[in-house]
Amino acid sequence: MLAVNAIDVFYGESQILTQLSVAVGTGQVVCVMGRNGVGKTTLLKTIMGLLVPRQGTIVFDGHEIGHLTPYERARRGIGYVPQGREIFPSLSVRENLVLGARRKRPTPESLDYVLSLFPALSQMLEKRGGDLSGGQQQQLAIARALISDPKLLLLDEPTEGIQPSIVQEIAAVLQQIKGERTRSILLVEQYLEFARSICDHFYVMEKGVVALEGDREAFRVDEVSQFLSV
Repeated sequence: MLAVNAIDVFYGESQILTQLSVAVGTGQVVCVMGRNGVGKTTLLKTIMGLLVPRQGTIVFDGHEIGHLTPYERARRGIGYVPQGREIFPSLSVRENLVLGARRKRPTPESLDYVLSLFPALSQMLEKRGGDLSGGQQQQLAIARALISDPKLLLLDEPTEGIQPSIVQEIAAVLQQIKGERTRSILLVEQYLEFARSICDHFYVMEKGVVALEGDREAFRVDEVSQFLSV
């Protein structure tokens, strides 16, 4: 589904990612972890086309996409939920979802699907996004990315700053998506128990490289936490 091959990514002359490679199989949930500043968000932005690697390739669904714009990558089937959610606060929940669908109105089936995942949003369709709680905004951000039916969903720390009850709801939604086996998820996450519960494979980053990786069976919270402690 996705193969990031030996990419080098810079901010100006500061190198953030060095020969970094990660892969996500069809229907897989892959988690990327690491301390703040090791390049996790940079990785997602590069996959989405917001940053351009100086070296390496990004192959999605059998095609090299390094030359494509973010919009073209979205049309190919990549959905992105950035850190901080970045919903449109002055627009209603419905209008946010319409923009995510990239058409005048979402299909009834796509709208029904995302509202079945996040039923609380169905009672808030006319509310402004900025009037929602942080957890509700995160649900809206994920729903907005899903309404276009992406093949790959990129999630940047979806549990950050979210109350435990909403974290549980988001975990249940991701488990449901995983069970459907119709799309893949690449998840950046700091909450180790959450990551372990959902992942098929994991990567731990340190200073722009992969320091540890393995399948879920190899995920040891104490071992991974050593790379996250200050």
